[in-house]
Amino acid sequence: MRILVTGSTGHLGSALLNQLKGSKNEVKITSRKKPKGIEHFEWIYSDLFSGEGLEEAAKDVDVIIHSATSPNKHSKVVEVTGFNVFLKRAQHIKHFIYPSIVGIDKIPIKYYKHKLEAEILLKNSSIPHTIVRSTQFHHFIDDLFLSRAVLNRYFVPGNFKCQSVDVNEFANHLLGIVDKGPQGKIEDFGGPDIGTLKEMADLKIKINNENNKVLSISLPGKLFKAFSNGENTNFSRKMGRITFEGYLRSKIT
Repeated sequence: MRILVTGSTGHLGSALLNQLKGSKNEVKITSRKKPKGIEHFEWIYSDLFSGEGLEEAAKDVDVIIHSATSPNKHSKVVEVTGFNVFLKRAQHIKHFIYPSIVGIDKIPIKYYKHKLEAEILLKNSSIPHTIVRSTQFHHFIDDLFLSRAVLNRYFVPGNFKCQSVDVNEFANHLLGIVDKGPQGKIEDFGGPDIGTLKEMADLKIKINNENNKVLSISLPGKLFKAFSNGENTNFSRKMGRITFEGYLRSKIT
């Protein structure tokens, strides 16, 4: 089987490539920048923003795992417009696997709205596919909210609920879907624990023996309410095994 992994320089793309080394499948990767250490794979330049290279990337492959994403820059173009162009270049694909995010239909963020639009585009296409949503990755929570203390404090929207998951576990889950064939939209893949950002910040302070404190802030509006209500979590789908604590401890060993 010939597999294409898009977004091969991102966190999820890199995790997929690490697990595909030595695979019996023929693996092709595509991204705007050429990753390092890819002697195992064929790399094709492509750009969802301009559309360049998309046809060549999708050529002669059976399965696409679409890990390419752009949450901060040109989100609408990359996630929706460019994705739609990509789908038109991938009509021959036997299985298109689309990793998505838990809560994109309930949380008012533009990026989430664009991910939802992409899901709909794929559903309405004639391409056999599987859509699977995951909760946020451990590194995302750490980098976004807990990467740097200011005045010896982590300022976090403390009531935000999270169910973070290990990116490598989710990558492994995606690769397991390859052999199962197209399934449409399947159940979510969530982390093993649900907690608040304040609890996660306290945990980081404890594990790292920091002198920092946590200042929990409350924000108005629908966005804060959605995260406080845990719309980004799925209690019944605690699939991952590596906890946020385990992730933090792995960084200091």
